Amino acid sequence: MKTAHYIEIDQDELIRLTQALVRIPSVYRPGEPGGTEAEVALFIADYLRKLGVEVFVEEAAPGRPNVIGRIRGRGPGKTLLFEGHTDVVTAGDPGRWSVDPFGGELLDGRIYGRGACDTKGNTAAMILAAKALLDAGRDFPGTILLCIPVDEEGMMIGIKHFIRQGWARGVDGAIICEPEENQICVAQKGALRIRLDFAGKMAHGAMPYAGINPIPRLAKFLVNVEQWEEREVRRLGRHPYLGVPHITPTIVRAPAEGEAQVNVVPGEATVFLDLRTVPGQDHERLVADVRRILDSLAAGDPDFSASFEVLDDRPCTETEPGDPVVRAVAEAYRAVTGREPVYNGVPGATDGTFLHAWAGIPVVTTGAGSRTLPHQVDEYVEVEELLVTARMYAEAARRFLAGSGAGES
Repeated sequence: MKTAHYIEIDQDELIRLTQALVRIPSVYRPGEPGGTEAEVALFIADYLRKLGVEVFVEEAAPGRPNVIGRIRGRGPGKTLLFEGHTDVVTAGDPGRWSVDPFGGELLDGRIYGRGACDTKGNTAAMILAAKALLDAGRDFPGTILLCIPVDEEGMMIGIKHFIRQGWARGVDGAIICEPEENQICVAQKGALRIRLDFAGKMAHGAMPYAGINPIPRLAKFLVNVEQWEEREVRRLGRHPYLGVPHITPTIVRAPAEGEAQVNVVPGEATVFLDLRTVPGQDHERLVADVRRILDSLAAGDPDFSASFEVLDDRPCTETEPGDPVVRAVAEAYRAVTGREPVYNGVPGATDGTFLHAWAGIPVVTTGAGSRTLPHQVDEYVEVEELLVTARMYAEAARRFLAGSGAGES
């Protein structure tokens, strides 16, 4: 396939910017000095201002600023949003890394460090894609918004604040900059997180009859959860991009707080469920399923007592492959690589979940980096792949804002 012209990116600047972002730790550590995304966010805000971007800095929470960049083209037109978050997960034990987790080292064509893949490399790529369009003289209609929020790895307070402040109004499409091996992800799994507390009565382990042990009751619930997941998989089958739904117990505690002892029947036990959902699963119905399981267990056990709380509710999303933002990204990929794009889905939620669910924006997720590498030790991003990403972002923006629907290939 003959490739079309695409907007060029300065590879050395892309490397330097990615390294600079990685070298600013932005793990959220409540109560610790410097334990927010503020330093890296303000670095990005200053970088964008120097490029000539109109910049807004807004706190989503104290000390946790979102950065919004706005680039207006030569005339009226559509608005395209790029989104890439500033927070990263913990590096864990630095001794398990073969490199400094926040060193941003360039080794054998890879930039290493926490966040290099998820998602500071892709954030650098979207910034330099915007710079390339600025350097070309803003030769496009419409507006480009750069959303660089906090807390994507947590409760996503950054993107929620961005939407509540009205920034999502009038956005026609969004590109979510996450590590997807430059595959074009048009669907995202939903997430439903639930905490369940099973009440008991403490007693001596030698005299369990003097208490009520919540652990066997929790265990019966988990057996029901396994059967429930099997029923959902049979009912829904395999989604072409997202696979099957999952209902996963991730944390079990007994007692819920304090120290456990081998000779003490705990007074309570707690389990957390992480449900990853696909289209066809209604979250309200799933919550009702939890209640039905608990009610059925209580019906046969007068000492059974349990309650639950929904901690987080993120719906799944789908964008039609024929949507203009998806077409623009696909055309850009063909132009940059000369290959046909691979379509896929995101196994987890992203900030795009709320852009779609709350603001109704068509979203597509794509970017450099292995899909399985985020949150691992020795995280890295390939420079060559990242360069393709930056070129693709710039070209996708140009085509989307120009209204391309069947562009060059």
